[in-house]
Amino acid sequence: MSANFKFFNHKDCEYFPCHKTDKPDEFNCLFCYCPLYALGKNCGGNFKIIGEGIIDNPIKDCSECKLPHVKENYDYIMSKYDDIVKIANKNL
Repeated sequence: MSANFKFFNHKDCEYFPCHKTDKPDEFNCLFCYCPLYALGKNCGGNFKIIGEGIIDNPIKDCSECKLPHVKENYDYIMSKYDDIVKIANKNL
């Protein structure tokens, strides 16, 4: 079975690539806005918290994270869907 739905590369995007990469042909744009962001520290990605303990609303900086931009991570992201739904349901 083909798994083409797990990868989308949009080289014509004015922001491509949104993260530094030495493999632009393998850069996955499918999750342009990372669905794991809402999971905070439980996303599994490479992030930094900016301003924690200094400002009221610290910022999650994902500029060094490529987790959603790797084709092989599609299944990992989808495995977190239930956790994302739980967070969304709290806001209903």
